[in-house]
Amino acid sequence: MRKLFCVLVILAVAAGVYYFFVVRKASTADAKTPISTAKVEKGAIKVAVASTGRVVSNLDVDIKCKASGEIITLPFDVSDKVEKDALLLELDPINEGRTKKQAEVSLSASMARLAVSQRNLEIAQLTLITDRERALASLDAARAQASDARVKAQRMKELLDKKLGSQEDYDTAATSAAQADSNLKIAQVSVDELKAEEESLELKRQDVKLAETQVESDQIALDIANDRLADTKVAAPISGVVTARNVEIGQIISSGISNVGGGTSLLTISDLSRMFVLASVDESDIGRVRLDQSVEITADAFPGKRFSGKVVRVAAKGVNLSNVVTFEVKIEVLDDAKGLLKPEMTANIDIILSEKSDILTVPNEAVYTKDRKRYVSIPGIEGATIDKEVTTGITDGSRTEIISGVSEGDTVVLQKAGSDSRWAASNQPGGPGGRMVFP
Repeated sequence: MRKLFCVLVILAVAAGVYYFFVVRKASTADAKTPISTAKVEKGAIKVAVASTGRVVSNLDVDIKCKASGEIITLPFDVSDKVEKDALLLELDPINEGRTKKQAEVSLSASMARLAVSQRNLEIAQLTLITDRERALASLDAARAQASDARVKAQRMKELLDKKLGSQEDYDTAATSAAQADSNLKIAQVSVDELKAEEESLELKRQDVKLAETQVESDQIALDIANDRLADTKVAAPISGVVTARNVEIGQIISSGISNVGGGTSLLTISDLSRMFVLASVDESDIGRVRLDQSVEITADAFPGKRFSGKVVRVAAKGVNLSNVVTFEVKIEVLDDAKGLLKPEMTANIDIILSEKSDILTVPNEAVYTKDRKRYVSIPGIEGATIDKEVTTGITDGSRTEIISGVSEGDTVVLQKAGSDSRWAASNQPGGPGGRMVFP
């Protein structure tokens, strides 16, 4: 019994020594280890898809000239404002002016030939009418004379048979009848000849048509010459700003319609009344982008300046570049200061997916996951911590919304890397702007 008592005493002393030198020392060391904490604060969280893009104008018009020649007038330079129909460029018109003059002369000659042809046709028509009337009248007279001569010859023959007339009278009557028949045939031939005049008249009608065709052809040539002369002047098709000038006075340019290469590009006019940003959004984020979503735009040229905008177009087809698929998103700049942005500037854009203000927030490091639930730790007595279940909302990648579980001003413990990795494993943002966290 005494031996058992001694063993128990020895064990008790050993336990005391162990507690004093090991457990208490470790507890003291833990108590002295600093704990990182943060306050539950009210603030705002913005969830966005971030990307970069380039600034573009509403419309860029590449100006070319339909005519070829030497530039003699070029009044506008880069950055100059132009109004619609303003003179942008003029070529030396001397060659086109000569072509126009030649076309005018040709048209005048063809019109004169047409007038002659028309007059000849009129004269031929009148002549045919007159000749027809004369021939018909002669034919009627010849018929009457032939009939009368034949009657007289017959009567003289009857008288001669009855011995009442002389042979001479009969011969005279017979001769007159034969002459009358001959005159009738001649009159008939004259009538038949009218058909030839009618054919000749038809030829004159064709001459008139040919002359009219020539006049029309020459008129078209003159119209073309007028157009080519007008093409030596180029007017602005829209109002805007000159953003490129590729030629100088004295330079000879080629036509934009007759040259195989498409002609010389002269100027570029940009409509800056509306400004856009063309951004490339990764395929992992494009599913959350919608039309009319608000966008914040920044540019390195204006530090601290934010421009407002909205999504106006989302590409239906992506672009695969080095196995990275992106989709083009067109964003219209709506800010009053959009005139500060210049085409081809690089812009940073944040497409706002969700935005909340006046909400409770904590650093992301304060939230961790355990048993598929969200927790924060609050400091306890002598360095201990107390786990509190919370309901979370959205996160922007650095701070998380707390819907319930803690109050404003509460202190929460920032988790170490090991604990934080559990939160990150289940809530890692899918892009630079973060991802929605489900409560």
